[in-house]
Amino acid sequence: MQNQATSQVSLTQFTSVAAKIGLLSFGGPAAQIALMQDEVVDKRGWVSQQDFLRALSFCMLLPGPEAMQLATYLGWRLHGLRGGFIGGTLFILPGACVIFALAWAYVNFGHTGWSQAAFTGIKACVIVIVLQALLKICTRALIEPMAWAIAASSFCAIALFGLPYPWVVLGAALWGVAALPVAAEPKNHTPPLQQSTLAASSLIAALWALPIAILWSMKEVFLTKVALLFSTLAVVTFGGAYAVLGYLGQTAVTDLNWLTAPQMIDALGLAETTPGPLILVTQFVGFLAGFQAGGLALAFMAGLLTLWVTFLPCFLWIFLFAPHLERLMSIAWLARALAGITAAVVGVIASLSIWFAGQIWFASHRGWTLGPLDLSLPDPGSLDPLSLSFSALAALLLLWRKWDILWTLPLMALLSVGVSTF
Repeated sequence: MQNQATSQVSLTQFTSVAAKIGLLSFGGPAAQIALMQDEVVDKRGWVSQQDFLRALSFCMLLPGPEAMQLATYLGWRLHGLRGGFIGGTLFILPGACVIFALAWAYVNFGHTGWSQAAFTGIKACVIVIVLQALLKICTRALIEPMAWAIAASSFCAIALFGLPYPWVVLGAALWGVAALPVAAEPKNHTPPLQQSTLAASSLIAALWALPIAILWSMKEVFLTKVALLFSTLAVVTFGGAYAVLGYLGQTAVTDLNWLTAPQMIDALGLAETTPGPLILVTQFVGFLAGFQAGGLALAFMAGLLTLWVTFLPCFLWIFLFAPHLERLMSIAWLARALAGITAAVVGVIASLSIWFAGQIWFASHRGWTLGPLDLSLPDPGSLDPLSLSFSALAALLLLWRKWDILWTLPLMALLSVGVSTF
């Protein structure tokens, strides 16, 4: 049965706390999860520590941003479907509004001298932010020698052979099931009774597919591509936003030419400074793609469509699987598959960090072909010493001095603007 504490939480109380979490959810998933722990477990005791940790493990099994899904699950746990919708929506709404404002400013003022200088500092800092994420996940994902092998193979698959990220995830999951010695969590807890969510899950699935079907029938090529790309990302986003940025960059930058590589890095830098999940970077990418394809009106339509197909599945996964949390957490092969995917994420993020560094530190690249490999390598003569120096300073602040991203990014932007004036 439910904890006594949870039955005493009014919907108004929960909505107030969910809004607070959404407004203050800066700093990535670790900080966001810590904020939820403080507000829901430590201060109010609405959910026990054991249930909170179990829910977090469950959310990490699912594709999509684990922090948003945890906010959705906590709402569902406390107030069923209404609570789940409130918790998830309020978690992403403030950040989505800010992203729209930043994207509008970017396309209108992004080519001024001072803004370009600011983005030079931000981009240099982004490399270190991605490296920081790589170091954090590496310590918990690469414990077994086989996990190292999965990570190295995933790196080669992405960086050398250009395999699509969904196939890398599938291969890592199968490899993990076959070879990783990971035990599942014992089934020792009875989940709280909740109303059936099957009807709600079916409705969400239909709403997810509806815009794709409508756009397809209207032969609207651009928006159909937007819907299909970000729907695919919603299904394969294991390991957080950093893990799929390489795939997003490969598709949106190289294959579809929706935006440039520097714009892709700008998108990540701006998403780092807003509340909400980092995967809101997809909204910025969709907005820029729409602006390039048809101006401001199409940009807002593409941004809204991106939000719809990226985040609606998060509600679907929670409402569909949350009632079966205990059984899922006790399935051994599922735990091994997740461990394989987590190991692959290390290799994927490593390839992403190298790609970012090549785009930011070097002005030009050369193509190299060696058998099945078709590589684009930086031209050593085009090294930008200023960007390299900014990255070194960002590494000093973030990795050694342990500064927060929210202080480091603006500082690097201001320093870059200051240097550009001399």
